[in-house]
Amino acid sequence: EAFRRLGPDFKGRTIVGVGFDRDTLLEAGIEGAQAFAAVSNGDNSNILAARVARESYGVTNVVARIYDPGRAEIYQRLGIPTVATVIWATDQILRRIAPGGARSEWRDATGTVQLLEVHPHLDWYGRPISELESASQARVAFLTRLGEGLIPEPHTVLQDGDLVHMTIRDDAMATAEAALTQGPGA
Repeated sequence: EAFRRLGPDFKGRTIVGVGFDRDTLLEAGIEGAQAFAAVSNGDNSNILAARVARESYGVTNVVARIYDPGRAEIYQRLGIPTVATVIWATDQILRRIAPGGARSEWRDATGTVQLLEVHPHLDWYGRPISELESASQARVAFLTRLGEGLIPEPHTVLQDGDLVHMTIRDDAMATAEAALTQGPGA
């Protein structure tokens, strides 16, 4: 059924089979794969498929979709990158219904730098990115404006509705949060 949703313009190959079955994987070209995403509707199948791809065929870039957040955390610790759809969906819902402040989208492996999604204080609208960066001690990586990504220049002026994505060091978080939630001059 999932293949029907690809539409008539899809030019790739489709293979029907069990995602962790070696013959199915070989038919799909696993030996030349640079990445593997296990996204069936079964947690166990996805983990097994990701492990087979990595351990049997040497695919280094693997990820498994996991519905159970507890399992996702365990497999993540075992070295299988996971996407826990329940946690992701919950986070996305909360971002949409409770905007304001900053939410972490990504953190580097050392835990010292992160990428924040920010709904800035209304007083920032009409001001240039350079002022926001100076006050927050953060760097604006990109904006989402009217649903489109935009890499701003220092003179780019913030507009009502802009979603700001900023990189920041953890030791500057308090300064950034004050500037972002209280507006210029905080």
